[in-house]
Amino acid sequence: MRLTGLIRIATVMFSLGTTWLFVQTYFNTGWKVVSLRSWLGAGPDLPKTQPPRNKCGNQKSCPENSFAFKVMSGAANVVGPSMCFENTIIMSGVKSNVGRGLNIALVNGTNGQLMKTDVFDMYSGDINLLLDFLKAIQSGTIVIVASYDDPATKLNDEARTLLTNLGSSHASKLAFRDNWTFVGAKGLKDKSPYEQHLKNEAAKNKYDGWPEVLEMEGCLPKKMD
Repeated sequence: MRLTGLIRIATVMFSLGTTWLFVQTYFNTGWKVVSLRSWLGAGPDLPKTQPPRNKCGNQKSCPENSFAFKVMSGAANVVGPSMCFENTIIMSGVKSNVGRGLNIALVNGTNGQLMKTDVFDMYSGDINLLLDFLKAIQSGTIVIVASYDDPATKLNDEARTLLTNLGSSHASKLAFRDNWTFVGAKGLKDKSPYEQHLKNEAAKNKYDGWPEVLEMEGCLPKKMD
């Protein structure tokens, strides 16, 4: 009987102690849940750290004295192109400043300030509007281009030459409903490394009558005065 009584007392004491620990844990600490590892002395759970997000959501960060960019062509004649520069969307369908043809943004190559954006309809528009725009670009200006639907029907030799002088290797080859993304600059001595061109080929097109979307990202060195 004495042994049985001791066991009962121990059981009651254990129950009281467990209840007290439960109350302390869940009520006196502001409903803070304590993990089993903490109870066992393994230290507090450390929050999971998220990797830092690069500008424009790019895969790699850009070094100092450079600008981050990402440019996407349009998808068929349904979804317009988009451009991001230094973590700011400068052209997109959401901003309602894109359209059929060539979408072009001009950025100051020294301070990264957006200077101008415009759209040139290359299917039924006036080619002279594009020619005047390209001729007025000042030296040291970064030029970002994204196609949408048709970038080439209205292009003539003069326009192609002006785009080539900005560093393009593919402006002379652009054709009906090709996809094209390009980043160049006025005064560039060599061909730009940032250019993509996908031809409209029925056997290879992702969409009915158009090639797939092009996406390009990278880092542009600042123009140092």
